[in-house]
Amino acid sequence: MYGLGINPESITRRVRACDYLSAAQLYLQKNFLLEKPLSADDIKPRLLGHWGTCHGINLAYANLKYAYAKDPNFSFILGPGHGFPALQANLFIDGDLEKVDEKATLDENGIAYICRNFSWPGGFPSHASPITPGVICEGGELGYALATGYGVALGHPEKTIAVLIGDGEFETATALASLNLSKLFGTDSNGHVLPILHLNGYKISGPTIAARKSERELSELLRGFGYLPIFVDGEDSNAFQDAIERSESITNPFIVMKSEKGKTGPSFLGTEKIAGNYLAHQIPLKNPKTDPAELKMLEDWLKSYHFEELFKRQEGFIL
Repeated sequence: MYGLGINPESITRRVRACDYLSAAQLYLQKNFLLEKPLSADDIKPRLLGHWGTCHGINLAYANLKYAYAKDPNFSFILGPGHGFPALQANLFIDGDLEKVDEKATLDENGIAYICRNFSWPGGFPSHASPITPGVICEGGELGYALATGYGVALGHPEKTIAVLIGDGEFETATALASLNLSKLFGTDSNGHVLPILHLNGYKISGPTIAARKSERELSELLRGFGYLPIFVDGEDSNAFQDAIERSESITNPFIVMKSEKGKTGPSFLGTEKIAGNYLAHQIPLKNPKTDPAELKMLEDWLKSYHFEELFKRQEGFIL
């Protein structure tokens, strides 16, 4: 199912498109296709949202979508729902958002609609919420995603449930207690639950405990709860697909996906490290509307995705 048929370029292009749309939702109120130089007037007057987890969410979603595209019984549960720009970008590209909101069309108008209205009065909230298509797990209260996943799989052997867990979320009592549920699901009467720890190293204001453990230490922790851990570099789609394939033959698999916090975003702002640091967690460039240097950094950041290669007015998305 995976192996020889993998097209890494297809996954990479999707991640690039979703990374661009994630950042555009955070910042832009106009000029969504960057057809002219970015100006202060293009930037929203109030910036609210979370960037740092978005790239990792896009990596996981793209790889899972690729692997399970033909499985009607597959579901994805997002623990770090504060990374909603990424989830909304994926729902938009797949046409799922348009099914519940006719304005979210897969064209330039739809791109403008989701970007302008993200975290905006009367628009889309900054976190996963009840209006999100298919949502069963909201985005503001971290910790219960894995328990929700097991609940969905209970008594439904046909289901496969992938649960993405943030490594900051992994420190909560609810998330850690939910690991015990693996002991109850080793039968054929329940579905297949695939926990994925997004190991990006940082939470809102500092490093995460899980990322400061050695691979062996983290592996032994998960083994103690009854899981078989599979470590994977999130940027390597071939390895990710192999990990997904391997997980299907394991009773209690647990993928640990390594991906740098805020990757593909700004690396530094002055002397402050952004990507690969907790400063990428929310809005990495806070003043592009008033600071010309930050405006130029934002323009370079957005242009780095070469969105013009991924979306064309007449053809739509080319992924």
